[in-house]
Amino acid sequence: MLQKLTIQNYAIIEQIDIDFLPGLTIITGETGAGKSILMGALGLILGNRADTSLLIQKDKKSIIEGSFLIEDNDEVSQFLKEQDFDHESTLLLRREIAPGGKSRAFINDSPATLQQLKQLTLLLVDIHQQFDTLDITESDFQRSVIDAVAGNEQALHAYKASFQQWKLTLAAWQNLQTKKDSLTKEADYHTFLLQELEDINLQENEIELIDAELNTLNNATSIKDTIDSIQEAIHMGEKPILSDLKLFLTRLQQIATTHPAIPILIDRLKAIHIELKDISTDLDSINHSIINDQARIEWINERLSMAQKLLRKHHVATTAELLAIQEELAKKQAYSVGIDEEITQTILKANQLEAALQTMAAGMKQAREKRIPTIEKKVNTLLAKVGMPNAVLQIQLLPTALTQYGSETIVFLFDANKSNRFEPISKVASGGELSRLMLCIKSLVASSIDLPTMIFDEIDTGISGEAAKQVGIIMKEMAATRQIICITHQAQIAGKANTHLYVYKEEKKEGIKTGIKVLQEQERIEAIAKMLGGEKPTTAALENAKEMMN
Repeated sequence: MLQKLTIQNYAIIEQIDIDFLPGLTIITGETGAGKSILMGALGLILGNRADTSLLIQKDKKSIIEGSFLIEDNDEVSQFLKEQDFDHESTLLLRREIAPGGKSRAFINDSPATLQQLKQLTLLLVDIHQQFDTLDITESDFQRSVIDAVAGNEQALHAYKASFQQWKLTLAAWQNLQTKKDSLTKEADYHTFLLQELEDINLQENEIELIDAELNTLNNATSIKDTIDSIQEAIHMGEKPILSDLKLFLTRLQQIATTHPAIPILIDRLKAIHIELKDISTDLDSINHSIINDQARIEWINERLSMAQKLLRKHHVATTAELLAIQEELAKKQAYSVGIDEEITQTILKANQLEAALQTMAAGMKQAREKRIPTIEKKVNTLLAKVGMPNAVLQIQLLPTALTQYGSETIVFLFDANKSNRFEPISKVASGGELSRLMLCIKSLVASSIDLPTMIFDEIDTGISGEAAKQVGIIMKEMAATRQIICITHQAQIAGKANTHLYVYKEEKKEGIKTGIKVLQEQERIEAIAKMLGGEKPTTAALENAKEMMN
């Protein structure tokens, strides 16, 4: 419930504080006093876009703040929790509009986005400017009315979740089919590439290893000649190196005690002698391992030629890269084989989801069909009360393919004159008829939805007399279980108020400013009498006003 609205520096409102109470609050006032401005300001804390041209003092920011009592509103509590806002029994919403045009929103003094503000306030307030009479001509609104009365909220929530899953499954199937089509086009070429790689059957680092081996084989003679000459120098020749080293060791050992550094040199020569013998052994091993094998050279050349072609073909440089390509091609081939089974399973899942959706949609349709006669009867009864005795609302369900709302489109048809020619509301209902029809529907839906505050901004356009009185009665009945705020020019409606707020203009040295006050009983009588009989109401008008209030 809206408890308080504070407005600063907005349009012709310099500073105003309005306290709201439960029940039916009526707002009246002279033309141009600022009633619609109040709604504009309220719209800002409900998430509407800001307009800096409405700032009175261009060098100061405008602040609109509203406090709401939310003690028993579970949906609001859940929203605040999910969005990580502070949660208390009173909810504070604020908009600040800077002179430069920048607008900021706050929920319980924490910064918020306009989207968050809109989502939250949809759980708090139904305002005529936001939920206006044009909505009644739209299919989504018409469906929401039927579902609210039919109690389809939970069923529709579950249905939407399944519908989304079905859509995602269909998209997955389409994606798989696209991949399959692509794989089918490339399958033959990929199979050919894989076969080439499998035929050559490369081993890890093979290209690099046989390339090095070929280099060795091509230089076998040179290698052997070099090793033979070194071995001869080590073991044979006129002065073999090993023999000389042995002689050096013998001679040094003879003078080992003559100088402290000589034993160290002896050890070093021994190490050189051992290392040289090891080198000689390794050279022998290399020499014996090299065979000038022409057949092996030819085989390597042929294999390298095949490998080099594949390297160039795939634009890579190593064996590892070719093996990685081979593995990827093998995976694609395996996936191509398995994708048909995946497609089959996905289609099966989609069919199961669709069957479940059809069952859920049938349940919602049954609930809608069951409630439609009651809705038609109640709305048509209310239409007669608000001055449209010949008007008839007819509701049709037209079958469609599955949508996120079920398997039918809901259409509101209207006959204003009992001509038995029903047409869509948008084609045949006037503005005044739409307003009254909207009120009748809202009063019916109000008992089915948990919306704490409903606001009507001049919904009484085009009516008077008994029709206006019935509108007031309907609002009064709605106000028994929720807060109703109504801006009106009709005395018959104003007479039904629990609280009567009067908006007025006053002239100050800075210019014309807007004020608002709560009318007491005698003030209410005079205000309603003026609505009936002009600025100087007659005694009859005053008596009539009293009667309306009673």
